[in-house]
Amino acid sequence: MIRGSRVVLGVTGGVAAYKAAYLARRLIERGAEVRVVMTPSSHRFIGAQTFSSITGHHPLVDLWGAELTSPHTDLAHWGDVVVVAPCTANTLAKLAVGASGDALSATVLASTAPLLVAPAMHTEMWEHPSTRANIETLTRRGVVVVGPATGGLAGGDVGTGRMVEPDGILSALDRIGGGPLSGRRVLVSAGGTREPIDPVRYVGNRSTGKMGHAVAAAADRLGAHVVLVTTSPGTAPDVQEVVAVESAAEMAEAVWSRAGGVDVAVLAAAVADYRPADPVTHKLRRADGPPDLVLEPTPDILAGVVAMDPRPLVVGFAAEVGSTEHAAAKARDKGVDLLVGNDVAKAGSGFGTDTNEVVLVADGHTETWPLMSKDDVAERLMAVVAQRLT
Repeated sequence: MIRGSRVVLGVTGGVAAYKAAYLARRLIERGAEVRVVMTPSSHRFIGAQTFSSITGHHPLVDLWGAELTSPHTDLAHWGDVVVVAPCTANTLAKLAVGASGDALSATVLASTAPLLVAPAMHTEMWEHPSTRANIETLTRRGVVVVGPATGGLAGGDVGTGRMVEPDGILSALDRIGGGPLSGRRVLVSAGGTREPIDPVRYVGNRSTGKMGHAVAAAADRLGAHVVLVTTSPGTAPDVQEVVAVESAAEMAEAVWSRAGGVDVAVLAAAVADYRPADPVTHKLRRADGPPDLVLEPTPDILAGVVAMDPRPLVVGFAAEVGSTEHAAAKARDKGVDLLVGNDVAKAGSGFGTDTNEVVLVADGHTETWPLMSKDDVAERLMAVVAQRLT
């Protein structure tokens, strides 16, 4: 929905208005053209020149004094989608009853494009019966309501009413117009598993889950229903289902129980191959000396998904050290549809980095991708997946 679209961004008078500037920038980075319309009270929080600098267009701030005869209808006809972020309780009420006393509400009333609102207000205002009735009215009309989230509010308060972050709004926008993965279900695994030695210590690896999380977010942007099984839930993107796990056994159960109902399984997690065979239930003491660790194999999650009949399209990941020349053989041996390999010892391509340099193996052919952000790797990978499903 975003790339190539014309987005009317409405900004209202709340402290979260500063986030609208970042949202405008992110929309432009995603390939949209953005024009802004502001309520009079929004100027108390952010200036029109900020949006002029970001978008290259002066915001519509007043119905009077503009060069155009009917600025609100012209802007309404121009936009492919209207986003109001932040959307205060006052503006919600205006939109619900069809009031048009300012440039923003008049533009919305004149528009036939999809409308998305991101409410932002104090908890008491959000929970007030009038606001709840206004939200119900808008949702019945097909308005997409994103949030609000729970967190810090103006004046140091904490509660529900915080505007969702701009990336959450972007994800919702992607779903409005559908996408190449619209109607598809995608399962993603992410993070490094932890295999307990005792209640304190574990055998693990350096994976942070960044690559898998980027894949989940990219699938969500392309319109998929995403189930993310991750060992790093605290940094997980805002997708439809996040399943927190820790060990390989827990991840295997979570993945296998869900993989039969998805179209695509992207297994990006760094799963331990071995685990302590007999973890103890008490903390091991230094005075007792080093323990004798006997290891046993963990479940082969990838093999379990590949063996399903019917099975989803399977994308495997292979972390190599020193070279990725064995990626093609690994893809063949594992029986996956696509395999992403990377050298985790290479600068900028290892665990915890924001970038990655990978090879993609498909149908026996290996394609080397340049160093790019993990978000860009994920976008490119999921575009390949979407093409395979058509």
